[in-house]
Amino acid sequence: MPQQPPPLYSTATLIQSCRKELRQQIRQARRSLKEEQQTHYAQTAAKLAVAHLCQLKARRVAVYLTNDGELDTKPLIEALWQAGIEVYLPRLHPFSVGNLIFLRYDQTTQLQQNSLNIWEPKLDITQMILAHELDVVITPLVAFDKQGNRMGMGGGYYDRTLANWQTVGRPMPIGYAHDCQQVDSLPCEHWDVPLPVIVSPSAIYEYHARD
Repeated sequence: MPQQPPPLYSTATLIQSCRKELRQQIRQARRSLKEEQQTHYAQTAAKLAVAHLCQLKARRVAVYLTNDGELDTKPLIEALWQAGIEVYLPRLHPFSVGNLIFLRYDQTTQLQQNSLNIWEPKLDITQMILAHELDVVITPLVAFDKQGNRMGMGGGYYDRTLANWQTVGRPMPIGYAHDCQQVDSLPCEHWDVPLPVIVSPSAIYEYHARD
């Protein structure tokens, strides 16, 4: 019998194609939100997040600076400062490509844009903290599903940072996203780190621990 021709696309190629298309759709959806919606959603989500972080007794929290229509983190950062919680920002590792470091952030911190056009603190090793010394990492995402799976921008920075968090016990990742970023199910890869908690403007989603 003649051999069947190989599939036109491999499973891996189809997954990557699906993820790319989904990223584009979700990013467009959050960019389409009006300014007043962004403001309202950011304030509402910040209240939910800080209340949850206080319940966790978190003292050191890493937060990203908003980019590309993401849920604005400025109200969250202000609320964390008011609650006496230390805030840290991620920065691209200066020597280890694809990894992050975290630096203390306050009103005097100097910022600069990195190679991804994202604002980050200027390198100051006196303000640096090791990831496992953080209690929580507020984690950006492009999309999340009903099982707590997260899809990022594809760089893998947070997946690398959080790869061993369950084994070490910290830092706990908490996703932060608009409600329009939720989908029923995500096409996941083995390196994708699922999230135990995701905060949106309308709810706090908690998921059971998975192996």
